[in-house]
Amino acid sequence: MELLHSIGAPALAGTLLIDVGVGLSDDYAELSHPNSSLGEEIQAAFPLTPVVKTLCTMDSTVMIAPDGLDGPSTVFLSGDDAEAKRITGRLLTDLGWPPSSQLDMGGITTARGQEHFALLFMGIAGGLGAHTFNINVVTRSSVQGPPSK
Repeated sequence: MELLHSIGAPALAGTLLIDVGVGLSDDYAELSHPNSSLGEEIQAAFPLTPVVKTLCTMDSTVMIAPDGLDGPSTVFLSGDDAEAKRITGRLLTDLGWPPSSQLDMGGITTARGQEHFALLFMGIAGGLGAHTFNINVVTRSSVQGPPSK
């Protein structure tokens, strides 16, 4: 947040900010935003800057090469601005995330679910002995999600 404040709200106004961060304590044992999310705090501090939270449920190698995994996986989007999420979705497609892998979870408050996944991510990584993995949301074939926002 310090860096964003140094840039200033006027300079960021109207500029899409894609937030991939997760706030953790210095020892990585706890979330620094246990009752909210970094994405929500950024959006509140910079209300004229559309914020989209994505890519924070995986490590950096999966972010840019999802096809390196053994099967399909899910990337989440959270944000209040529909156009900002549409643009972010196009960027994700360019990175190798097909639209069928992208799940729009809704407004920026849903970013806390993505960030809170970090604790489970660390447990899974410990169990696997590796960080290069992701999750896939699997539904019954009769379940239809809400229309894209």
